[in-house]
Amino acid sequence: MSLLAIENLSLAIGDTEILKDVDLGIEPGEVLGLVGESGSGKSMTALAIMQLLPQGARAKGSIKLNRNDILGAGEDAMCRLRGNDIGMVFQEPMTALNPVKTIGEQVAEGIRWHAGVGRAEAEQRAEKMLDRVGLPREKFPLSRYPHQLSGGQRQRVVIAIACGLKPKLLIADEPTTALDVVLQAQILELLRELVAENGMGLLLISHDLAVVTEMSDRIAIMRGGEILETGETARTLSAQQHPYTRQLALASMHVPEGRSPSPLGGGSAMRLSEAKPVSRGGGIQSSAPQPRFAASASLRPLADMPGRATGLAGPPAPPKGEGLAPLLEVTSLTRDYPAGRPFLFAKTTTFRAVDDVSFSLAPSRSVALVGRSGCGKSTLARLVLALDKATSGTIRFMGEDITNRSEAELRPARRNMQVVFQDPYGSFDPRHRVERLVAEPLSLLEPAPDALKRRELVAHALHQVGLKPHDMQKYPHEFSGGQRQRLSIARAIITRPKLVVADEAVSALDVSIRAQILDLFSELNRTLGIAYLFITHDLTVARAITDEVLVMHEGRIVERGATADVLDNPQSDAAKALVDAAPDLRRAISRKLREQG
Repeated sequence: MSLLAIENLSLAIGDTEILKDVDLGIEPGEVLGLVGESGSGKSMTALAIMQLLPQGARAKGSIKLNRNDILGAGEDAMCRLRGNDIGMVFQEPMTALNPVKTIGEQVAEGIRWHAGVGRAEAEQRAEKMLDRVGLPREKFPLSRYPHQLSGGQRQRVVIAIACGLKPKLLIADEPTTALDVVLQAQILELLRELVAENGMGLLLISHDLAVVTEMSDRIAIMRGGEILETGETARTLSAQQHPYTRQLALASMHVPEGRSPSPLGGGSAMRLSEAKPVSRGGGIQSSAPQPRFAASASLRPLADMPGRATGLAGPPAPPKGEGLAPLLEVTSLTRDYPAGRPFLFAKTTTFRAVDDVSFSLAPSRSVALVGRSGCGKSTLARLVLALDKATSGTIRFMGEDITNRSEAELRPARRNMQVVFQDPYGSFDPRHRVERLVAEPLSLLEPAPDALKRRELVAHALHQVGLKPHDMQKYPHEFSGGQRQRLSIARAIITRPKLVVADEAVSALDVSIRAQILDLFSELNRTLGIAYLFITHDLTVARAITDEVLVMHEGRIVERGATADVLDNPQSDAAKALVDAAPDLRRAISRKLREQG
């Protein structure tokens, strides 16, 4: 008997058709992987199951949970099901958590509501579940608030909430996107244990084919609201009978030279950007080959860009090499935060998030900062961007000391320094349209561009990240998670800065768009000399685009060197753990095929 049976599910919002005759089924104890490009309808399928569809959505077909059709169920009935029988891990942890409630309250709330237990017992259960997802009470008290945690730690809280009552069906929408590879392996193992222990069904929505291959029994390939192919995971990805399945597999295994091998070593290679997606609602509309953003094409609309004299859109960068003055110099940087008192009359303790960090970044170079969630990567980025004050140490950018400067004094530096934040939705004001949001950095230019030039620059930036000019009239909530991340990147590159700090810039993107964005980053690096500080837990991304790697552990840089040297022959325990835990699609397919005989 199927735990979940979806038949002929169609969904429309206004005149836009979102889902088209979707058929899916999950048995008790089974893991089904649902993959596809950003905007293909994966998350809308999950929201249809949860009956959390936006206002005005029209759904028809059948969604049965234990033979009970829940598509037409009332809100009271769904409130009893959500959390108890159906749990969901949402894609964006900060928007899924209540910022005014502690993490202990939020995990215990569902337990109290559905299990009918007292506050003390609910807190004990919450504490055990938070410990299982890697947030032990001695390090992460139940009294902490979401903003006091890193992105990966917030995602663990969301997973704890979803799994707290051991639901019959768990829907995990990109559950490990914000996690480092070591913790990702731990969380996936936890999900496997819960499936095995409780006979729970798991719908795993992900753009990471390696993760899906490791985790799922069956896979469903989705595109444009339709299921194109379903089957046993390893055999489906190995046979690649549908051309789109092959595109996804190729784009999942990009390598530094911009070429992707086939999963099992045979077949022809292709460029990263050749695996073109077809999206709806603001995405790319055609699967035909599209031109790469060559230097002439990228620079032509910017030839008379306001602010060119300031060096924001200068001539092509000189070749990379030694002897160049550093663009960014960080020396003995430290950041302490108050950690409260262990008891009433004790002295206030401090927590050192960044501990005596020093490194430099030359013009046109790309450096990856890798490490486990909570190791201090994002805190270091905030210090570099002058969004936080250092406790000690210095930061020099373009030869000037910017440590602890006022906002007015930082304005010239901000013209040449931009950022792509980890949480795309949280970095946008939801009340403003895309045109205003993407154009925000243009206010730093002198003289500021007029309205017509602003629109031209916004349209060009949207085109470069695979969106359409008419998308500038939309609001952030009208885009998928991956599309919102593309908006963040468009905003970061619109002024052609000298340095872009990218905090998990492609973690929310499907593999096809990720390949295009990495191509774009590489092209801008080559033609305009933009330097990058990539904060990432994805070692594949580090291999594909960076020259050097810094490995961070507990606030300190524990290893550094050329990307290939560090990732192929790690020396520190922290680096070895990251490399060993990194998912690999070819290895996962081969292992699964061997197990299945």
